[in-house]
Amino acid sequence: MSDITRLHTNKRMSQSVIHGDTVYLAGQVAADNSADVAGQTKQILQQIDALLAESGSDKTKILMATIWLSDIGTFDQMNGEWDAWVPEGDTPARACVESKLANAAYKVEIRVVAGR
Repeated sequence: MSDITRLHTNKRMSQSVIHGDTVYLAGQVAADNSADVAGQTKQILQQIDALLAESGSDKTKILMATIWLSDIGTFDQMNGEWDAWVPEGDTPARACVESKLANAAYKVEIRVVAGR
């Protein structure tokens, strides 16, 4: 059985869990939640890059992404940042849905699963 490594862990959750050659990230939200959808998305993608690097992975190895938007009408704004960030030819399976997020100031939350 593979060891499990947890990074940035607190009583409630870990920001990254590594099991074998798979990296599971917690849902990421923007540190500056006053930004618009594009700004929040850009912040989140930078956080994902950093967590994946720390976990021995990178965005070319993302297997699956789940994106929650507080307003599906902002889909194009989020996709503008996503499309500029995701590597062509290495796009993951993805779902994007509208959902009420934990804090009304959050407009976007993104979770990914990646290989190492």
